[in-house]
Amino acid sequence: MKVSVVMPAYNAESTIFQTLESLRAQQFQSLEIIVVNDGSTDGTLDILRPRKDIRLIDRPHRGIVPALNDGLAAVSGDYIARMDADDLCHPERIEQQVAYLEKFPTLGMVGSRVEFGGDRGKQAGYAAYVDWINSLIEPDEIALNQFVESPFAHPSVMFRRELPEKYGAYRDGPFPEDYELWLRWMGHGVQCGKVDQELITWNDPPTRLSRTDTRYSIDAFYETKARYLFQWLKKNNPHHPDVIVWGAGRVTRKRASVLEQYGLRITHYIDLKPRTLNCGTPVIHHSKIPDPASCFILPMVGNRGARRNIHTFLKERGFTKGANCIFAG
Repeated sequence: MKVSVVMPAYNAESTIFQTLESLRAQQFQSLEIIVVNDGSTDGTLDILRPRKDIRLIDRPHRGIVPALNDGLAAVSGDYIARMDADDLCHPERIEQQVAYLEKFPTLGMVGSRVEFGGDRGKQAGYAAYVDWINSLIEPDEIALNQFVESPFAHPSVMFRRELPEKYGAYRDGPFPEDYELWLRWMGHGVQCGKVDQELITWNDPPTRLSRTDTRYSIDAFYETKARYLFQWLKKNNPHHPDVIVWGAGRVTRKRASVLEQYGLRITHYIDLKPRTLNCGTPVIHHSKIPDPASCFILPMVGNRGARRNIHTFLKERGFTKGANCIFAG
């Protein structure tokens, strides 16, 4: 059993040595490390060239998606692990994830809980996101929360080699390439789980792409998941294309309108203040929600505390995630 690690690197001279050392320290021995130098302009290439423990692909700067796909094209392992050049693998990471995929042959991808490598005071939002993804372990939990936010830290995943061959590799566009990949694969029925253990330190530097690139903006995430959410609803909503959207603020309605472009029909919105919108769609109080057997609820409220309260309310009213509601905000 062989594992190929795919790691793109761009101007990573300050971190890449420590990252590679964390891979060298893995308890799992049959490891191929493929580093794609994406046209770095600092000393990254000088660090990589002398190393005999990696396969180096050096190419002009074209961006992370071409770099990832160049790495995927070069793998020879049975499993493919992702890694970023500014994060750290814990020694048991590869061994634990291989054992997981061996134990559960019906699952296609495995992640792990991650250690937040940032300042929780200064980066409270990102820390809260890490806490959320760390709460999703079982495949059902991951599948039922895939439309809330991306349920995996990208450098934490390992997947079977045949997945990109069967369902496509990374796609380039105005969207987060990792989240689009997970949604596409899960839309094809790929089941994903996590090792219930912190196996990487996920650092949060100011230069992280998710902080600096518009492809990782909140709106880009909503645009990305809209198509896959509509496909999911088409398969699983017994009242399709009709839904009731929880949240009637301007931002929520703007994001819900993307779903309407695919053909979703919003019969009602839910908000604290009942009214009729200019478009003619009624807004009802949550106490007026119909019986679970007669509707499908799509909560699109982004606030994490409000999301928990909505989940509690719907559960008390007899709603079940995946059957008559799915969270998407």
